[in-house]
Amino acid sequence: MNAALSKDDRQLLLDLVKTRGPSGDERDVTLRFRPELERVMDEVWVDPAGNLVSVLKAENPSEEPVIAISHMDEIAMIVKRIEPDGTLRITNLGGDLPISFGQCAVDILADGECLQGVLSLGSLHRTNHSADMADIRRDGAQWDNCYIITGMSREELAESGVHAGTRVVLSVVERELIEVGELLGAHFMDDRALMLAGLMAMRSIRDRRAEMTRDVYYVCSTKEEVTNGGAKYAARTLPGHQMIALEVGPVAPEYDTVLDARPILSFGDQKGLYSPKLIDDIRDAAECENIGLQLALLEFFASDASAAISDGLKPQAAVICMPTQNTHGFELVHRDGFDAFAKVLAQTLVAGHRNG
Repeated sequence: MNAALSKDDRQLLLDLVKTRGPSGDERDVTLRFRPELERVMDEVWVDPAGNLVSVLKAENPSEEPVIAISHMDEIAMIVKRIEPDGTLRITNLGGDLPISFGQCAVDILADGECLQGVLSLGSLHRTNHSADMADIRRDGAQWDNCYIITGMSREELAESGVHAGTRVVLSVVERELIEVGELLGAHFMDDRALMLAGLMAMRSIRDRRAEMTRDVYYVCSTKEEVTNGGAKYAARTLPGHQMIALEVGPVAPEYDTVLDARPILSFGDQKGLYSPKLIDDIRDAAECENIGLQLALLEFFASDASAAISDGLKPQAAVICMPTQNTHGFELVHRDGFDAFAKVLAQTLVAGHRNG
């Protein structure tokens, strides 16, 4: 298989990677991606939870609608307090450790402007006479060991609108897309790569509208990293019984998953089990497209769909994952994974229950 991204789609992926979207403040991602959806979908809107929602309508629907969902938010940091010397004490916003970023440039999203800073552990050329250095050597770097160097006084930061609750994200200078052989690498492939793959699937479905037996909703959700709040709202307010999450999938021997183009289909995760009938529909769709799947049980994992089913908001849920190395770090995906993923998803959404 050789289905590299088009020049335009590669640029879109780079744009999405470069766009700041900390959990709970995904407005910039919405602004960048909404025009792409408006070129494809019948209707596009932003709901009260901040989700970017769109729909393709079947000409003569005979089945319940289905929801495909990928999230817009990225792992980030949030300010706890400003120290007297003008450094910021922060903690994680989403499931990550300091090693996910390293000592790097950051953007501080103050109330009225974006400030630059540096995520720091302090000089590593210290001995265990420095208490925090002893802790780092013993336990590894934790958020309590980290701070943001701002080059500003406490008073200047306050005047600029920096305070407890201010979000801090990886700087735009750190957001690049690189090629590593047959792989593409960047921060925030989770879930910007899946937004692109979802869009590719929606284009295919639009071109096959005569085959559609149900309306297809495509949701780009907010707050996936910190509560799944956007997905839960969408699951509660949008019609239909099925929700399929589009996600990155960890590559690990314990899951028997590898980094290639074949999507990962998980039977369950830490929030519970996915729906066997919906899983069978996805397997049938992959067989129809002659695309192999990697079957897995991703124990240390969760998705918008598993959050929805575990809270009783949708009775049927599943997840399709793009194999990803270094999840929540500098993430790597196979360049052919986008096309394979989009084909399986589109066939699943178009075919519905006809495969069973």
